[in-house]
Amino acid sequence: MLKKIFSIFKSKTAVIESEFDSKRKEKIFGKIEELIGELPNEEKYFIKAFTHRSYLDKNREEIKSNERLEFLGDSILSKIVAEYLFYKYQNKEEGFLTKARSHLVNKHSLEKIGFSLKLHELIFINDKYLVKDKKKLTNIVADCVEAIIAAIYLDKGEEMASKFVINYVIKPQVLNGNIYDDKNFKGQLLEYSHANKLKQPVYKVIDQIGPQHDKIYTIEVVVDENIRGIGKGPNKKIAEQNAAKSALMNTSH
Repeated sequence: MLKKIFSIFKSKTAVIESEFDSKRKEKIFGKIEELIGELPNEEKYFIKAFTHRSYLDKNREEIKSNERLEFLGDSILSKIVAEYLFYKYQNKEEGFLTKARSHLVNKHSLEKIGFSLKLHELIFINDKYLVKDKKKLTNIVADCVEAIIAAIYLDKGEEMASKFVINYVIKPQVLNGNIYDDKNFKGQLLEYSHANKLKQPVYKVIDQIGPQHDKIYTIEVVVDENIRGIGKGPNKKIAEQNAAKSALMNTSH
């Protein structure tokens, strides 16, 4: 009897989930049409782009996650942004171009873009995956942006993918031809350490001089025991930012 009840419950749940999935798919295709002005030719690319691997824990093996698309999208995004910067800023040196590209395509930037486009409302994900750490959603949204770029590239070609990147990744971060200047060096260093699978930056006060009302702090930051930076400032917050800036400069050498 219990088996029969469980079977009926499971069947009804499957129907509800199927209807839910179908409605979400329609919203995904509507979102893609809104973003690029056309409906998908091959819908499978975009379903995959919005599917996180945790969703496959729910026995939907017929659907693949967006990890492969994310891999491809990362390279396509980097290429498009590099070409845009190369032709847009013809008098700038390689150092500027490298930092500008990093700023435009880092996970923090993609996360903000993804949330602004409300992609988080459409991603297929097992909610249990987010129970312990809601911050995981930020990385998932950033990855989804890259996967969408790959899906557009495969379905519509490089020209359409370029239009998407320019309209939704580059333009929102450029004002009057100038790339926004990110002064949050601690955030940049943290992003760099995550992107390169390094340990989290550790800040330590190594010196402080002067009277209590006019102290100068010297702080050292270490990333994975290899990258070091030293900064000074009238308070710990400014000294840490300067230390992070110093460490970032060392990463480019």
